[in-house]
Amino acid sequence: MKEQLKKFLNENQDPKAIEKITSKLQDLLMKNEEVGYIGVQKKPAITVFPDSIVLTNKRIILCTPKNLGLSMDFVDYDWEDVAASFVKENLLGSEFSFSTKSELTISIDYIPKTQARKLYTFAKEQLDNLKNTTATTGNPVQAVIEAAIEEMETEEVTHFAEIVPSIPPEFQSTQTEVLSHEKAFAELSQDELFEKLQNYKKLLDNGLILQGEYDAFKKEILSYM
Repeated sequence: MKEQLKKFLNENQDPKAIEKITSKLQDLLMKNEEVGYIGVQKKPAITVFPDSIVLTNKRIILCTPKNLGLSMDFVDYDWEDVAASFVKENLLGSEFSFSTKSELTISIDYIPKTQARKLYTFAKEQLDNLKNTTATTGNPVQAVIEAAIEEMETEEVTHFAEIVPSIPPEFQSTQTEVLSHEKAFAELSQDELFEKLQNYKKLLDNGLILQGEYDAFKKEILSYM
């Protein structure tokens, strides 16, 4: 790992600080987690034990030396919990900060300007990647539900007798009676909503409701999921 992280010394990071951090990171990094950038404080006076910030492809890790450098505290924030990142350039170094979705703002000051810009760029890339992934895949729970519905809708009905007993009594009458006995969708759990949708599909397959009526029921139920 030390060889891999030598690239982080290009922006005047303290070599001793980098060495301490990398030795600790060997035990901290998760599976498939890779370090993207490391920023190290550089105060006007000599900083014997500077704070550092590590950005990986999974999280932000704040590293604070304790007990004269003999130990170190680590606090991490997953990218999913980060709302935005910021850089404020001052006369003496820069301040890199980020806000969380719980409205916390975390800052680390006296970061050399070049390092702060690299931190900001990497953070923006990770947040953009996360946003694009979410936009592409959508809500994971919703995706599972949609997949189950699609499978349910393509399943061929071959045994009418097996379906009828599973239909609740209120579905044995006309559509008007079904609606009059239907419990408000807003009061149902996710499992109950999915069961209702299955029942409507069975009614459609058996000719008890029309395709348009089923589509309307499906749209309304999905709005509560």
